[in-house]
Amino acid sequence: MSKVILITGTSSGFGKLTAITLAADGHCVIAAMRDTKGKNLKTAIELSKVDNIEVVEMDVNSDQSVDDAFAYVLKRYGKIDVLVNNAAVTGFGIAEAHTLDVFRRMFETNFYGVLRTYFAVLPSMRAAKCGLIINLSTGASGFSLPYMIPYMSSKFAMETLVEGIDSELRDFGIENVSIPCGVYPTGMADKGGFNADKPEIAGEYKDFDRRMAALGNALFGKMEEFQMNPQTIADGIKNLVDMQKGSRPLRYPLDAVAQGTDEEFISAKTKIKRKWAVKYGFDI
Repeated sequence: MSKVILITGTSSGFGKLTAITLAADGHCVIAAMRDTKGKNLKTAIELSKVDNIEVVEMDVNSDQSVDDAFAYVLKRYGKIDVLVNNAAVTGFGIAEAHTLDVFRRMFETNFYGVLRTYFAVLPSMRAAKCGLIINLSTGASGFSLPYMIPYMSSKFAMETLVEGIDSELRDFGIENVSIPCGVYPTGMADKGGFNADKPEIAGEYKDFDRRMAALGNALFGKMEEFQMNPQTIADGIKNLVDMQKGSRPLRYPLDAVAQGTDEEFISAKTKIKRKWAVKYGFDI
């Protein structure tokens, strides 16, 4: 059955692929992106020509922009069945070498941007007693890496939101899923991101360049070795949309490089959390 699906960050990468994939499956897709009359004009026009896609201006960093976009979609279509939180920014560098402003800007998009969309869509989903919110995450949703700490921190903040709010929304029939993605050639890192901006501090870490290169080679080398195709994420989101209500997992890892270790980690974490909750007497 056709659903109304709003996707953030559709100007490129996972978002654009997912919009095209879901539209081809017959869904009514709202392709949200910022700057539709500026730097993203070409993509906005391209997606607007695809059957079942409407492009809507939305900047997840702006309260007003998010509220206006959701109000428009709800007025036009009467509902939003599925929200896909894809918009994100990244960056690299030594944690100490980032100013607080860079940390804040990372969180503004990767955490507060997600929170804004939740606040905008939940009233209509609660009224409908139904809804699905899919959130693009990273790693195995539970550990960090050096030289990517602002990015990882913002994503794990999002993970905390998704995991906790899933319990709160259970009585309303609203399902929440995060997708730990692994490393894919989406071009997100090529956009520059919010990298460390205090070179005088970075210079104190004499071995940083070598270690950063090793990390980059490990991540991007594996991406090539395992032929990580971004279409995997779009297809995974389609699978989640197609699943029967009540059957969707909280976490849905799609990372061939991890070779099952991400699923193992998530399973172990879930079991330990359940044991912990029993000890405290929590119903989660």
